[in-house]
Amino acid sequence: MKRFPDASSYWMQTVEMPAFRSLAAPTQADVIVIGAGIAGLSTAWELSRAGCHVIVLEAGRIAAGVTGHTTGKVTALHTSIYSRLRSQHGEEAAGLYATSQSAALHHLLEVAAELDVDCELERRPAFTYCEDPEGVQALRTEAQAARQAGLSADFVTATGLPYPVAGAVRVDGQAQFHPLKYLRALADDLTARGGQIYEGTRVTELDEGEPCRLTTESGETVTARHVVVATHHPVFDHALLSTRLTQHRDLVIAGPIPAGLDPAGMYITSEDGKRSVRTAPGPDGERLLIVTGEAFTPGAGEDTEARYARLQSWAEQRFPSFKATHRWAAQDNSATDTIPLIGPMRPGNQNVYTATGFAGWGMTGGVLAGRLLASLITAAPRPAWAEFYDPRRLGSAARTAPAFLKAQWDTGKHFVKGRLDSLGDGTNGPCAALRPGEGTVVRAHGRPCAVHRDEQGELHAVSAVCTHLGCIVAFNNAERTWECPCHGSRFALDGEVLQGPALHPLEQQDTDGL
Repeated sequence: MKRFPDASSYWMQTVEMPAFRSLAAPTQADVIVIGAGIAGLSTAWELSRAGCHVIVLEAGRIAAGVTGHTTGKVTALHTSIYSRLRSQHGEEAAGLYATSQSAALHHLLEVAAELDVDCELERRPAFTYCEDPEGVQALRTEAQAARQAGLSADFVTATGLPYPVAGAVRVDGQAQFHPLKYLRALADDLTARGGQIYEGTRVTELDEGEPCRLTTESGETVTARHVVVATHHPVFDHALLSTRLTQHRDLVIAGPIPAGLDPAGMYITSEDGKRSVRTAPGPDGERLLIVTGEAFTPGAGEDTEARYARLQSWAEQRFPSFKATHRWAAQDNSATDTIPLIGPMRPGNQNVYTATGFAGWGMTGGVLAGRLLASLITAAPRPAWAEFYDPRRLGSAARTAPAFLKAQWDTGKHFVKGRLDSLGDGTNGPCAALRPGEGTVVRAHGRPCAVHRDEQGELHAVSAVCTHLGCIVAFNNAERTWECPCHGSRFALDGEVLQGPALHPLEQQDTDGL
């Protein structure tokens, strides 16, 4: 397969985001937002518009994490969620989900119009489909559940796809957009209102006192009445939310197709390890086809390059004129009870909030989180679904217990397996067998080491023990990263943190004797 640029989504290549300096002195604000993806920036913008002094602290660049690698769909149709919600939590829960997600979609449209931003916003129908006739009844059930929840959903057998489907759920009036162009406008308006954004500022400590006190990696302190942890997976997890979250990573490829072959919609199926299809405006009157799929657990040690090859083969078979010109990957987490976690992080504390567990639908969820958290922090009228998303909920614990227990079993299994594998010569083979560009985990100097051979043939080593909770990382051969299978932390080859919840880099190790 063609070697693509590393970690460069189409969105990040086609917009220049504003740059902000790092925090270099102690400061204070009404609200500190940790994380500058769509959830963090939406929350900060809503709070600033309500008159709060807001500071956003981002460890890297704004919108360059999960948000910068999304597919940019804004819809209330989330695969087959309504039949699942109805089964696990009842019809009222499904209705609250549909109402809140639809409200988020319409709010994004209103904000884009208010800021007069050209973010390639297009209204499109959304489809959940299947090619296998055995999946038809489940989709009929989903269409009915979505209608009862309040969506204008229909079961159909005809779509705009260039290949036949056995059936699909269709909801009209949904949207797709360029997420970074939208967030650039949000960031510009936020700073114009007096909000402050600091990049390259990783928060390493959080004291939930009165006021809250945060400490950055460089030792600076920030105080605020309220703190919002909007870091995808909560980097501060005093409520053990990680036990209620599962991680998955999806691969994305994109390339131009003639405008006449545009399927004119947003499509997703759970078949073949998930496949998602949409288009975006491309150069010279063409459309950019964006295909997502091959969901996997980060750090599971699977052959990611082979997954890319399967995804590209699938796309070329169904869209014969398609040739991928871009590729990237997106990481998401899901709540074990299906419902995102948005609100106060834990019982007994009304000053620290979080937004997580969007299950791959973070564009809608991030906008929803911004409005909801702003209403909670400013004591504005709360939407009817505030309690529905509250992380402190207990709800249908018995009915969702199997998913919760499976998540704990999987985490424990990864922890034990990683420790056992690292006792041998290596999880992927001994160091001597490594070719340029490859990596493995071996037992060296009495501890697990993550070893990589660079393109010049030189070995480099870091600790293979994730600095979050001590699981053993594995090598991603497509993205050339170290990934933790327990909670999804990702590290660069030199050990630097790429994605939390880990806050600290992997320790450097000596390569002598490897």
